[in-house]
Amino acid sequence: MHFRELGLDNRLLKNLKHFDFKQATEIQQQAIPVSIAGKDLLASSKTGSGKTLAFVLPMLHKSLKNKAFSAKDPRGVILAPTRELAKQVYGELRSMLGGLSYDATLIVGGENFNDQVKALRRYPKFIVATPGRLADHLEHRSLYLDGLETLILDEADRMLDLGFAPELRRIHNAAKHRRRQTLMFSATLDHAEVNEIAFEMLDAPKRIAIGVSNEQHQDITQTFYLCDHLDHKEAILERILEDAQYKQLIIFTATRVDTERLTTKLNEKKLKAIALSGNLNQTQRNTIMSQFERAVFKILVTTDVASRGLDIANVTHVINFDMPKHTEEYVHRVGRTGRAGNKGDALSLVGPKDWDSFKRVEAYLQQDITFSELEGLKGKFKGLKPKKPDFRSNNKVAKKSKPANKKPNKKPAQRDKGFYQNVAVGDSVFIPKKKIAPTDDD
Repeated sequence: MHFRELGLDNRLLKNLKHFDFKQATEIQQQAIPVSIAGKDLLASSKTGSGKTLAFVLPMLHKSLKNKAFSAKDPRGVILAPTRELAKQVYGELRSMLGGLSYDATLIVGGENFNDQVKALRRYPKFIVATPGRLADHLEHRSLYLDGLETLILDEADRMLDLGFAPELRRIHNAAKHRRRQTLMFSATLDHAEVNEIAFEMLDAPKRIAIGVSNEQHQDITQTFYLCDHLDHKEAILERILEDAQYKQLIIFTATRVDTERLTTKLNEKKLKAIALSGNLNQTQRNTIMSQFERAVFKILVTTDVASRGLDIANVTHVINFDMPKHTEEYVHRVGRTGRAGNKGDALSLVGPKDWDSFKRVEAYLQQDITFSELEGLKGKFKGLKPKKPDFRSNNKVAKKSKPANKKPNKKPAQRDKGFYQNVAVGDSVFIPKKKIAPTDDD
């Protein structure tokens, strides 16, 4: 379907043509008409599906067609869980604002608060922000949302996993009026907190799910290798980098220390690698991302800070040096390649410490994964057997009671205070996740 069939303003169609956007993706085809009609929306689609334009275009269309409620308050606010994703969304918003008499600003943690206050005093019509920093500005009264027309939550599941529920509710209450339309996008709708906060913030929303979050990406080849230990992992990584014909490549690790250690090793081999982790300030992170986007460096070694919001067409390979703790992050990591119709390769290294995470990913993808081997690097590790529950304490046969006038030879065994749960297995399994402490992306 062409964008002109969706009823968008001609000025937006002109900008889409300028950036050579012609055919709307499936999420855009379904979400844009619903949003233009003024209905609240709760939507899910796989990464790389074009969801940013699915909410940016109807927000701008609404502003072009209707008179503003307030001359000073923003007309639209887009919330994103991390600075990197907020920056990515802000870039796409700016591209659609060409030729329009609207301005936008980016409000994220890690940047000068007073400079942001000055930007907000210029009364931008659209704001892209991380929830923690936007809530701070509401608290300091440098921002009001009484006239807000459209509130958009991008990657709502991730914001909730990061512990931003109080900030989201604070923002919601600051713009709690009937004129507001709310669009919520999530990687999955099978998320208890997403549904809970959607019930609070959305008014009779239309639900749209494009594909399923555990559906395999047809443009991405996924390969898994078993590893005995850290040295074995590094040897396999080295072989992959020698053999792979990559343009640019992202390596995901578990910790900041790992990113720095691997980056040092790769640079010693003249492989032009750079490290990115959450402890860096915003200026440092912007510089690193800019250098990687411009292909100054061919390899980015990072934690999950870059698993969402990074859209670089030349990323041909993703390597999970460590498996992610949460299954949804696997999908987002892998989704950094194979974008915009390009082919991609995702390779995962699975050692004993990764086994539980790997089994959760296997269950999440609903498939039996087979492992590949590299010549000369076959290991001994074949996986861990599931632990067998000990039912002995619950299955003891009760002994016959002894006469009251006789004392038992032994003290009765203490009753096991634990309990066992029966888990029903269906088409999909929802696994509760531990809350992650908020990062500095506030």
